[in-house]
Amino acid sequence: MSKLINLFRSEKRKTVKHQNYFQVYDEYLHKYVDKNITFVEIGIANGGSLKVWKNYFKNARIIGIDLNDKCKIFEEEGIEVIIGDQADPKFWKNFFQKIGKVDVIIDDGGHTNLQQIITTTECIPNIKDGGILLIEDVMSSYISSFDNPSKFSFINFSKKLVDDINFNDPSLGKFKFSLNQYIHAIKFFEGIVIFEINRSKILPNIEVDNNGKTLNIEDLRQEGIGNYGGFVSYIKRKTYFFKKIKIFIKIYKFFAFFFKFFKKIKNEKKYKSFFK
Repeated sequence: MSKLINLFRSEKRKTVKHQNYFQVYDEYLHKYVDKNITFVEIGIANGGSLKVWKNYFKNARIIGIDLNDKCKIFEEEGIEVIIGDQADPKFWKNFFQKIGKVDVIIDDGGHTNLQQIITTTECIPNIKDGGILLIEDVMSSYISSFDNPSKFSFINFSKKLVDDINFNDPSLGKFKFSLNQYIHAIKFFEGIVIFEINRSKILPNIEVDNNGKTLNIEDLRQEGIGNYGGFVSYIKRKTYFFKKIKIFIKIYKFFAFFFKFFKKIKNEKKYKSFFK
């Protein structure tokens, strides 16, 4: 049994965490235990978890954030309490102007789509390299009392950020709103999403070619069962000469478009059941 779960169970002030979270805590928070970090938790409630974090991170600056100004009573030596609305970008602007960049943020706040999304978008640029943003209770993205399911749920936003970090390849274009210059990795667990921040590890998507000896092995990736048995590539080979003539180029592109379209439909029938 981990030291952290024992700290939670022995704390006199009430605090509630899901049991499966502690395995994630142990894996992702242990490396910060003896470091001089700035640790932030959103959502104070009865103050119990702030006491736990104070005892767990002996050398950390512990900051709690809550909307309820009564939570100021939990402020003590080693624990700062800041009152504010996590869904308000102005609050976060003022917060980081005062506190500076931080190392670890745990969002155990209101769990609405707006609160979780604004917290993510405002906090990620203000987390130091090597730090994390850990969003808890993301099952709210499936609960009706949180106006879900919705295509604009926090989980769907997180999935969009998965697309975002894969768009570092300039040939793919870019999103109008992007965080891919900060996020090195995104990890999904039951009830938790973790964003790992490390700008130094985000490298240009450039192929590394060792310029080694080649045997000119033919690339048959288009020959598989999902590509009409290689029919399109067969046509490409047989019409290579004609493709130099403009009219044949147009005819080729016309038929290639429809082959690509029908191939997509055919393949989607095979794997769409995995998305249900």
